[in-house]
Amino acid sequence: MIDLPTLKPTKELPKENKYPRRKTRPVNVGGIQIGGDAPIAVQTMTKTKTADVKATVEQIARCVDAGADIVRVTVNTKEASESIGEIVKASPVPIVADIHFNYMFAIKSLEAGVAKVRINPGNIGKEERIRKVLSKAKERNVPIRIGVNSGSLEKDLLDKYGYPTDEALYESAMRHVEIAHKYGFEDLVVSVKSTSVPLMISAYRLIAERTDIPLHLGVTEAGTFKTGVIKSAVGIGSLLAEGIGDTIRVSLTDEPEREVEVGKEILRSLGFAQRNVEIISCPTCGRLDVDLFAIVGELEEMTKDIKKPVKVSILGCAVNGPGEAADADIGIAASKGKGLLFKKGEAIRHVKEDEIVQAVYDEIMAFEPEH
Repeated sequence: MIDLPTLKPTKELPKENKYPRRKTRPVNVGGIQIGGDAPIAVQTMTKTKTADVKATVEQIARCVDAGADIVRVTVNTKEASESIGEIVKASPVPIVADIHFNYMFAIKSLEAGVAKVRINPGNIGKEERIRKVLSKAKERNVPIRIGVNSGSLEKDLLDKYGYPTDEALYESAMRHVEIAHKYGFEDLVVSVKSTSVPLMISAYRLIAERTDIPLHLGVTEAGTFKTGVIKSAVGIGSLLAEGIGDTIRVSLTDEPEREVEVGKEILRSLGFAQRNVEIISCPTCGRLDVDLFAIVGELEEMTKDIKKPVKVSILGCAVNGPGEAADADIGIAASKGKGLLFKKGEAIRHVKEDEIVQAVYDEIMAFEPEH
């Protein structure tokens, strides 16, 4: 028999985020700081017709309830540009105007009081148009996001590189950063998004290595909920784990509040945001002797709005259950028809299967987090 050495971890894993953040210049977006040492802000974008003020404001409210810090609204028509002022006044969070093609919509949005303007260098047009937007933004003390997408790069860059590359995305962004600096405008945020996760990661790394500009992270057009969540978690999460990123948006073919929920969870998973109730549950197997799906589903629904950082472990058997439950703030290690309730690592009592949900919920409500 071979004697194997006892391996010890080289360092203890952090309980909360210990990733060093990249140092960036701060930018103020309607009272929300992006960059510097500010918390990472979660954004989303409305999916209503902007001219429908009522529907847009209602959607913004749902996003705010989900935890959105900033909301972007498309201003793509004359009617939208005439409605943006009402939306700004009704919104409880800063509004960003999303501008493509027509630079005058950016100017009208700035006059209407938006907190930031996003322009796409690939389709905004001549430098003179950009200068006019910069001038109005400077006059209003409003920052601008230079939002580069791999799907709308300038033709000369596509001719130069042959197809969208990380250097092409970087060059597009920096071309317009230089134009802004030329006219004395430095209140900038940059994004270099792509549907390709590896390309997006590589492009953001270039910006991060070569500038101190705050970065808005995202995988553009990530897809439906299942694929979009995976792509966004991998792309955004990888960069955040490297200390890169000051604000994020998860782009899904879904309701915007779900984008916010996913974005918040990405931050929580890395320790960048305070957790609400976190439920840990096992994938289940043939050892399971309780209806774990029903128990976890009921608890998730009951606790979804509880703003308290509590780690709850619900495991279905005696293999990992006791260890995980003891490590959580509140835990259940289930066995046939019952579960052993743990609180702060100590076994408290056995609970019948049909009483598990209520018992755990009561413990969550009584739990006092350590400060």
